[in-house]
Amino acid sequence: MAYGDQTMSSRKAVSIAMVIVLHAIIGYAFVTGLAFNVVKKVARDLKTFDVDEEAPPPPDKPPPPPPETKIEPPPVIAPPPIVQVAPTMAPPIVSVPTPPPPVIHQTAPPAPPPVAVQSLTPKGRFQELMSQEDYPSTSIRNNEEGTVSFRLEIGADGKVTNCSVTKSSGFTALDQTSCKLLQRRARFNPGRDASGAATGGVYNGRFTWKLPND
Repeated sequence: MAYGDQTMSSRKAVSIAMVIVLHAIIGYAFVTGLAFNVVKKVARDLKTFDVDEEAPPPPDKPPPPPPETKIEPPPVIAPPPIVQVAPTMAPPIVSVPTPPPPVIHQTAPPAPPPVAVQSLTPKGRFQELMSQEDYPSTSIRNNEEGTVSFRLEIGADGKVTNCSVTKSSGFTALDQTSCKLLQRRARFNPGRDASGAATGGVYNGRFTWKLPND
């Protein structure tokens, strides 16, 4: 009796184990088969296609460079000279007072000069007033000769107040010596007016310088 129970228990345990293994196999097969069918259906429904990308357009060719043109430099032009113009200024306006009309005084006309009744005359000959001793030494050495024309101004006392050469002899020493000696030595008889008073005047003459003959 005990032996039979023991054998029966062992068979029961084996049966239970086999049932568990069978269920495990069936479950695994069910799970893996279902997953395979799902994957297969998804792969069949998924339609893939390749997209052809359009090639980019070729780049534009750069335009050819413009032809080189030689630019001549402009000619150098000198600037015009700067002319400074003085600013024009309007002349100032000066008010000039109107002078009063001149007062005319009635005066007697001046008396006319006295009329000479007697003209002055030289005393002696002027050629005799100068001797060879008066000849300038430089003129003697240089053999200078000539005639001097002169003009004498005479006072009322008959003396020469001024002498001037009107025509030169050509030599300065002879001209200067003539006037110097005439002013020192020449004398005149003064003129007389209508009242008899002495008057002066002017006398024109000439003097000749001549070297002595050896």
